[in-house]
Amino acid sequence: MRWVLFAVALLIFNFWAGSRATQAPSRVRVPYSPFFLQQVSAGHVAQITSKGTAIQGTFTQKVRYVGSKPTTRFRTEIPAFADNNALSRLLESKGVVVNAEPLDTGAPWWENVLLGFGPTILFVGLLFWLMRRAGNVQNVLGSFGRSKARRYQPSGDRVTFADVAGIDEAKAELTEVVDFLRNPEKYRRLGGRIPHGVLLSGPPGTGKTLLARAVAGEANVPFFSMAASEFVEAIVGVGASRVRDLFAQAKEAAPAIVFIDELDAVGRSRTSAVAGFSGGNDEREQTLNQILTEMDGFDSSTGVIVIGATNRPEVLDQALLRPGRFDRRVAVQPPDRSGREAILKVHARGVPLGPDVDLGRIAATTPGMVGADLANLVNEAALLAARRQRDVVTEADFTDALERIVLGAERQVMMSPEDRRRTAYHEGGHAIVGMLTDGADPVRKISIIPRGLSLGVTFSAPEADRFNYQQRELLAKIKVALGGRAAEELVYDEPTTGAESDIQQLTEIARQMVGRWGMSDALGPIAVIPTDGRGPLLPGASEVSEHTQQLIDEEVRRIVDEAYDQVVALLGENRGKLDSLAEALLEHETLDEDEAYAAAGVERVPTDTAGQYARAAQAAAAAAPSV
Repeated sequence: MRWVLFAVALLIFNFWAGSRATQAPSRVRVPYSPFFLQQVSAGHVAQITSKGTAIQGTFTQKVRYVGSKPTTRFRTEIPAFADNNALSRLLESKGVVVNAEPLDTGAPWWENVLLGFGPTILFVGLLFWLMRRAGNVQNVLGSFGRSKARRYQPSGDRVTFADVAGIDEAKAELTEVVDFLRNPEKYRRLGGRIPHGVLLSGPPGTGKTLLARAVAGEANVPFFSMAASEFVEAIVGVGASRVRDLFAQAKEAAPAIVFIDELDAVGRSRTSAVAGFSGGNDEREQTLNQILTEMDGFDSSTGVIVIGATNRPEVLDQALLRPGRFDRRVAVQPPDRSGREAILKVHARGVPLGPDVDLGRIAATTPGMVGADLANLVNEAALLAARRQRDVVTEADFTDALERIVLGAERQVMMSPEDRRRTAYHEGGHAIVGMLTDGADPVRKISIIPRGLSLGVTFSAPEADRFNYQQRELLAKIKVALGGRAAEELVYDEPTTGAESDIQQLTEIARQMVGRWGMSDALGPIAVIPTDGRGPLLPGASEVSEHTQQLIDEEVRRIVDEAYDQVVALLGENRGKLDSLAEALLEHETLDEDEAYAAAGVERVPTDTAGQYARAAQAAAAAAPSV
């Protein structure tokens, strides 16, 4: 609001100044020769005032020049090549008064001063008014370096461990932090100290921010939250100033928790050639140095604990991770099946569920999803139920919401009969290979309805969460991805562009098998591809040699070619199953798991991986000697 008033004042001042300038009497500019010299010779010039080559004066009577009104005021310029002595003799002979006064600007002196210094005076006055409102100069000029951290009071929007589900291991790691904030003397009397900093690392959406707020809520202490990118500005030194201000506020409110989200935005390694970042004395590095200084500058007795969160802990500077700073690391991993069920129960608290909804079954069909994905799933299901004018959210709403999230929204595309048939065979090829290949995930749904950027989808998911893949399971993924392309060539003897994403996916899997996981006899157990897929593997390491790169390409090509030959042979032997499944897709457009296996004539053999793990654990426990 203050800047709006300032802008309005400037506009009013400029308008007033412009109107005053237009009201000032004007002088007509006339040429030196022949008009001015003719008027002097005719005795029509009463007086002049000269400064340098500029001349202005008055006529004895009103004179009209071409394009101007009759006036007695004029101005002109003496050319550089003119004879000044001859002009002086002419003016003297005609009795023209020559003044030595300054040139007339057409306005009083006070108005010239106001026009020249008015904007500056107005700005200075506004600045003093702002300082008077703020209390002192530091409140105005120092506001750039103030922390923008959001402070959550214990009595406000409180989050506790009851609001966090699916990450029990991480909660157990942070229980000690909560206990220290509640009962610090319990540890100090034995000489123990709590870690200065706790680093939460894990994929996006796993609940790192929520977990940090839950720690503050359980400990019932103030919580300062700020993203690392908010420290850095274009003005050098602002980030470091905000870091100092943030820690000063936290120490005043101690015991307290400081949460820095996306820590890698300022905490990247300062060593050159690490993760593609180079060192330098820039604003980001100054901010990082200030964070290191502040975390080293207080001890556990201050009652301030720093919690950082990042998706990429491998790029952080080693000075952050050493003991005394972020000396405790907590991995926040995606939840397992039981964890996903617990997360669904948390997000479904305020959602009226139908009697047919089984959150355990829904959790089993969402492997790999994290807390943010599951929250979005519950919300999408509720929106679908509201759109369908229902009073409760049913199982069908969750199923459709999951399809919308995983497969994409349906597109209204008018496909020709030939394109529909080709798409049906393409998706049928994926499904048949998935049904008949050892190690492949069961086929859950097939559809030839265009969704997202694809004309059809085949959705497969394992029976239980997988934390380790066998080589045959990776080869099965490659074969399933090749199934659509092989089916097109088998039926139409010509490929299309529809297998673009499949080819990208299978190529990436094959390269990782050769270059990262040591699943190639030609290369052996050697890592030649970095974990992030970019840059050297280690600081100072060079890229792979040309010979090694050629060997990688040859091995990738061999794996894909062998898999493709096996897929073509498999589909050729089961051509009848492929035709039956394609016809069913053309008729129904979408087939669920049971319908797909029935249409293909393939017996569904469930692989109770979770049950196998449970039975194995029970057997191991029974065989263990009693203590």
